[in-house]
Amino acid sequence: MFAVVRTGGKQYRVAPGDKIVVEKMDGEMGDTITLGDVLLAGEGSDLKSTSGLTVAAEIIAQAKGDKVTVFKKRRRHNYRRKQGHRQQHTILRITAIGDHKAEKKPAAAKAEAAPKPAKTPKPSESTAAPQVEEQETPNPAPAEESKADPDKAPKAKKAAPAKAAAEKPAKPASTKSAAPAKGAAKKTPKKK
Repeated sequence: MFAVVRTGGKQYRVAPGDKIVVEKMDGEMGDTITLGDVLLAGEGSDLKSTSGLTVAAEIIAQAKGDKVTVFKKRRRHNYRRKQGHRQQHTILRITAIGDHKAEKKPAAAKAEAAPKPAKTPKPSESTAAPQVEEQETPNPAPAEESKADPDKAPKAKKAAPAKAAAEKPAKPASTKSAAPAKGAAKKTPKKK
């Protein structure tokens, strides 16, 4: 069943179990209130009489809305006023419309009846796989052999120029599209 109720100068379409945010109403959290201004009621496409029909609701919370900035300005008069405002709201849960009360959904009932699965513990460092320490690999050519026989020694002279070439900075990209240098940017006076 659904109903259209008016409260705080606004109209809301509600059904049992719905949550709505309305203008500030008196009451504390958990209090039950009745909304008597029912404009329309029905079930499906059938409309019902609204005479004497009330909507019961429970106050979930008293809250504030989002901040609204009020800014006034009169141009050329040095007049500016800035003010903020947060509207007071009441959050309601509709419990019943007339004789129709909110029903628990079957999916929610199944979720409550089902036990929660147990969480598996996270593996600690002691149960985790052991870490392998890095070791330096020995040089395949022993230092003594290279001193004894210069032919078997690796040729460092040929490798050195390759390292030097790698260490040189690369040439910058073309500067044709780049801005001109400061000296070239100076304009020469025009001749008259």
